[in-house]
Amino acid sequence: MRETISTAMPPCFDRWCKRFDDIFKTTAQKKEFRHYLGGLLGESERKNLSQIAEDSVDVSYHSLCHFLG
Repeated sequence: MRETISTAMPPCFDRWCKRFDDIFKTTAQKKEFRHYLGGLLGESERKNLSQIAEDSVDVSYHSLCHFLG
């Protein structure tokens, strides 16, 4: 069940995430922040990295783990 796609998120999600862009140095960090937050806000029952990566499109467990580390 792949449900979280960045283009499927409402425009207000990206506008809200842009508030935090100055915290992150690279575009990869900004992208993974959006993936992680989208996974937490998604409809999946389990909110862990492996489930977020499994339910999302173009997101790997290792990239999320690296982002949080």
